Amino acid sequence: MPRKIRVVVVAAVCVFAYGGIVHLGDLVGLRPGGPGPATPTWLLLYFTSLAVFDPLAALLLALRRIEGLLLGCAVLATDAAANGYANYVLDGASGITPGRIGQAVITGLAIALIGAAPTVAPWLRRPRWLAGG
Repeated sequence: MPRKIRVVVVAAVCVFAYGGIVHLGDLVGLRPGGPGPATPTWLLLYFTSLAVFDPLAALLLALRRIEGLLLGCAVLATDAAANGYANYVLDGASGITPGRIGQAVITGLAIALIGAAPTVAPWLRRPRWLAGG
C-alpha cells in the first residue's frame, strides 16, 4: 500500500476510534455538551449507534476492508448531517458554539474521506462475493 494511502487509512482509523470513545462517553454521561434531555429519541438512537459503528469502521479499515471505507463514508456523512440538525435546528444559540465547530470538523472529515475514497478503495480487500470469486 503506498504511503499516502496508508496515512489516509491510519488517520481514518484514528478518527473513528476517537468517535467511538466520544459516543461511548455520551452514553455514560461523561462528556459535557453531549446530547441533552431535549434531543429527540431518533437522534439519540442515531448517536448511540455510533458507539458501535465508529469502532466497527475503525476495525474494518485497520483490517484493510472495503466495508470499513464504505461504512466510514456513510458514518461521517450522516454524522455531519445529524450534528448539523442538532446544532442549527435544535440549538437556539446564535453565533459560533463548540457544537458548531465540531460539526464543521466532522463535515470536513466527511468531505475528505469521501473525496479520498476512489483513491483508497483499490488498495482495500473486498469480500469474495463482491470481488467475483
